[in-house]
Amino acid sequence: MKRFSVARTLPLLAAALALPAAAQHADFVLFGEPDADAAAVPANQRFVAPVTSPYFAENSFITSDVRAWYLYHEFPNNVLGGDVQVAAVQVRLALTDRLQLVAYKDGYAWFDDTVVNDQGMMDIAAGLKWNFYRDLEAQLSMALGVGYEIAAGDDDVLQDDDELRLWFSADKGFDDLHVGFTFNYFYPTGGEDALGDAERISWHVHLDYYLCECFSPVIEFNGYHTIDASSTMPLPFTGIDVTNLGGGESEDVITMGIGGAFRLSEDLSLRIGYEFPLTDDIDLFGDRWTLSLAWEF
Repeated sequence: MKRFSVARTLPLLAAALALPAAAQHADFVLFGEPDADAAAVPANQRFVAPVTSPYFAENSFITSDVRAWYLYHEFPNNVLGGDVQVAAVQVRLALTDRLQLVAYKDGYAWFDDTVVNDQGMMDIAAGLKWNFYRDLEAQLSMALGVGYEIAAGDDDVLQDDDELRLWFSADKGFDDLHVGFTFNYFYPTGGEDALGDAERISWHVHLDYYLCECFSPVIEFNGYHTIDASSTMPLPFTGIDVTNLGGGESEDVITMGIGGAFRLSEDLSLRIGYEFPLTDDIDLFGDRWTLSLAWEF
């Protein structure tokens, strides 16, 4: 039995908040020119970037920044026990006012559990994000993205898979309160491996509140679902984002994260989040700490 079945409705609620009726000053363009008043957006209307699920939660804004992050992820004792630690650096580069290069997955992992006790490189993934809709007055922004994961990681840490990713993201502000939503579709493009490949989706809901110029509390929800398990898949769990495993079609995983962003300067912020599952401990998600240092330039 799921601990929190209401959480399945979160993607729909977030989409309803983020997609209001067309606004008077909407801007729908392919590449676009810089908004004259974009730099003058009040501080309390600026969104905090997603904290948890750093590989898959992606906002709709076009920025140039570097995000160094570290996570400590514990596996539930009834599945594996032990933990994995991952350190990585993400780079986002604004190619135009509307188009961004996103290098969203890389890193190095240290596994210490009852099955895997090794370390190695994660796969590498990058893509393009197109901010096709932006309304500064309504605090509404939407984007589409496409990315590809290259099987460059180590088998020893359950990597080495090719995968296509398509995503949609939307962000809606209500002055001090900011709501974000990401929807991902993942399609495996390599041959099926012994641990399984699967067609999957994920969704991510983000809420932050501008409390003061130095701090914003953050609440996030993440959902992971297998929609077509591989025929060779011998394992009934997915591994979420720290491993590349198939997963069973009925084994949904939904998590909640709480934390905040500390603005150290205008361009530098420290973000921290604690994440735990809202569904049964049938997967590889026990709990997780995520720490991130982001520099925007």
